[in-house]
This record gives sequence, C-alpha cells and structure tokens, in this order.
Amino acid sequence: MEKCHVAVIMVPFPAQGHLNQLLQLSCQITSYDIPVHYIGSAVHNRQAKHRAHGLNPHDIAKIDFHDFPTPSFASPPPNPNSRDKFPIQLLPSYQATLSLRQPVTAYLRAMSAKANRVIVIHDSMMAYVVQDVSLIPNVESYAFNSISAFCLASFSCENTNKCFPKELPSYEGCTPDEINDFVALQMEPLKRRNGDIYNTCRLIEAPYLDLLDREEEVNSTKRKSWAIGPILPTKLSSNGQQKCLEWLDKQEAKSVIYVTFGTTTSMSDEEIEELALGLEQSKQRFLWVLRDADKGNVFHGEARRGKLPQGFEERVKEVGIVVRDWAPQIEILAHESTGGYMSHCGWNSCIESITMGVPVAAWPMHSDQPRNTMLVTEVLKIGLVVREWTHREELVKASTIGNVVKRLMASEEGNVIRKRAEDLGATVRQATEKGGVSRVEFDSFIAHITRDNDLLRKETSLSSSLSCDTSSPHTSDV
Repeated sequence: MEKCHVAVIMVPFPAQGHLNQLLQLSCQITSYDIPVHYIGSAVHNRQAKHRAHGLNPHDIAKIDFHDFPTPSFASPPPNPNSRDKFPIQLLPSYQATLSLRQPVTAYLRAMSAKANRVIVIHDSMMAYVVQDVSLIPNVESYAFNSISAFCLASFSCENTNKCFPKELPSYEGCTPDEINDFVALQMEPLKRRNGDIYNTCRLIEAPYLDLLDREEEVNSTKRKSWAIGPILPTKLSSNGQQKCLEWLDKQEAKSVIYVTFGTTTSMSDEEIEELALGLEQSKQRFLWVLRDADKGNVFHGEARRGKLPQGFEERVKEVGIVVRDWAPQIEILAHESTGGYMSHCGWNSCIESITMGVPVAAWPMHSDQPRNTMLVTEVLKIGLVVREWTHREELVKASTIGNVVKRLMASEEGNVIRKRAEDLGATVRQATEKGGVSRVEFDSFIAHITRDNDLLRKETSLSSSLSCDTSSPHTSDV
C-alpha cells in the first residue's frame, strides 16, 4: 500500500477549553486535504464532539477520532463553596492521561509506517504523553499553546528572573500545588518539541510573541513558531441550540450583556444571588448562562442546579433570560444584539470576544485568567474589571456588579470601549482572511509540515544517525 505524504495527529488535553481549540484546528487542517486523527479517551472524544458548536458537522466528519483506554478515574462534583475557584475536581481526569504514553507511542510507530511524515500537534499540557516522538525518525511534534502569548511570556520572564513590560498580578491563588506538580511533569518533555503554534494573532500580541521568540534564541534553540489565531470557524454552523438565539433576535442591537463563566467555575448560592441582584439592579438586558463547572466525566450524573433568588426570573422576564443548558457561545458573541460579555477571561473566551468585537466585564477566577484580564483591560483596553484579583476571596456585591454592567452597557465610557473592541475585532477577523497575517502564518505552517520529501529523507537520515548514538533515559514512567 502506498504511503500518504503526511498525517496529522492531534493530542488534546482533557479540559473543555483545550479539547475545543484542537478540534477547531483539526477542522481547519482538513480543509487543506490533510488527514487528521484526533486521539484521547472515549469520554473526552465524545465531549469534544458533543459540544462542537459553531463547527460544520461535515468538517468534523472528516476527522478520524481514536478512543484510547485510560484507567477509571474519580469524577467528583465541584465544590461551589470553595474559596479557591480552581476546578480541582478535574485533577483525576488529568492524571489518568499519563497512562496514554505507551499506547500513544505504539500508535505513532504504527502511523509512521503508513505516512512519509507524521505530525503530532499536542497540547502543551500533554508533552509527557508524546515525549517519545523524538525516538521515531519521521515523526515531528509541535506544541499547541492554548493560552495567550501575554501569559506565556509573563511566566517565562518570572521563571528566568527577567523584567516583563507590565507589573503583573500575583500568581498566588491561581493554581493549587497538585496542578503545579502536573505541569512540572510536562517541562522536560516539552523541550523535545519541534516548534510552537499559538492560538493568537500578531496584531494583538506581537510584543509578547517577539519576547517568546527572543527567549528561544537566548536558549540557542531554533524552533519555528506560528501565530495562527483566531482558529474560529469562518462560517458558523448552528447545531440546534435555538432558544437563546431566538431571544436575541428580538433585542435591539448591542443591547444585551452575555454572562457566563465557562466550564471550570462554580459559584456558591450566595455568589449567584449577588450576581442576579446586580444584573437586575443594572436594568440592562442580559443573557445569563448559569451552569455548574464540569466534572471529569461530563456525562456522569446530574449537575448541581444553582439557586436563583425567589421570583427573580419572573421579575426580569422582560429584560433577561437565564439559560441552564449548554449554549452556543460563538454564535451568541457574534449576534448583533450582544453588546457586552461578563467573563472569567479564559483564553477561549477572550479570543472569541476579541474576534467578535465584544467588550468584556472581566471577572477572573483562576489559572491564566487574572493575566488575561490585564491583557484585555489594560493592554488592549477593551474591557472593565468586575473584581480585582487582590480581592479574590471577597464576595462581590450586587451594587458593584450592577455598576460595572451599567458602565459597560450604558455610559459614554462603555461606548468608547465598545468602539475600540469593534475596531479591534474587524482587524483580527481580517487577519484570518486571504493575505492576512494569521492566514499567512497558517499557510506557512502547512507548507512546513508538507515540505519536500527529499528534504525529509535528509532530515530522517540525520535523525537516525543521531538516535543511534543515544540511549533513551526518558522512557521510564512516573
């Protein structure tokens, strides 16, 4: 059987924001007629497909999904009353991925016999799983960075005691020690990658991408990098989630603030009550997606139903709607009635709101979110802060929430921010069109991974000769 020229293997991290980004990237790569294989546990592959809103089902159908067995893992519910908002309930599902190293390596060896070149695109949090790529001559690995270049550059500067252009919020309280230990497992294997892919655009993060490139030069590495974002579908495909969109159709342009805190934030009943009263007091139209944070297995058991103040939905029925189900976020942000977004500022949400030109009321909860908040509000100046990170353990009162919503949605200050966000969104969208900077970088990446076979043979020969002289000290397990 004749070998195919190149095959792409996607290795996502099992959290919704990460699964989603590599699925979007998979759909874009298949548009170049390159076969894409998306690998992971059965439950997380199912989750990725189940929540693929905005993506064309025909594009998803082109992707080959491969289910790999992982050890059974605990899937406890989130603790909404914890002062630490990090979704520690997901840790068992993260740790289960470590068992994928051997089966993934075996799969890559099998694929290397079927393709002239195998390209592994892995989440940077899955470097441990794919670290044996360096032992297979015609396989290359590229780290997909699912957070902002601003955050990555700031972490890099802190780790090397170098100055960063901005005074940063403290990383204290962002992630628990158990997660830091999991991240530490990825660091040494990550050094074996061939290059980096960023889900961002040079038009918004050029200084920080340049800083990361300079760091590579200082370390005497010559990895290529591509800023190809935003990797959102150019034409949105509705997947039957119509209730909230039909409601939006009836509202005035730019009149609605969309409120949601992603898939990893659980709010206590007290926090929900203050948010509800704040939205009510603002007298602004709102679409609030009120869902609990994900469990490790999102299909296991019933999710907690957050308690709203008595009579709230009846009182606000003329101006607001509360959605309890999974909502089509990209379609909501793209809707002409949406004029603001109250968000936790995960990078998925940030890049989506930037692309759609929607200003942000930023309420960071954990992880990279405090620094994304700084990027959005202080650097790009397309948002306002609801709660400063230094006050993360304090209850945000309804009066504070209502005031921020009114400032963003019904003030001259908000109008200026919204205009800036709309202009930036138009610029970023153009970057992904033919001739745009992100499209040029995407085409460059595709050209790189499909480069001439004669060059590949030379590279393979060199790689083989080098591997013959080295042992494999990195093949032991944790």
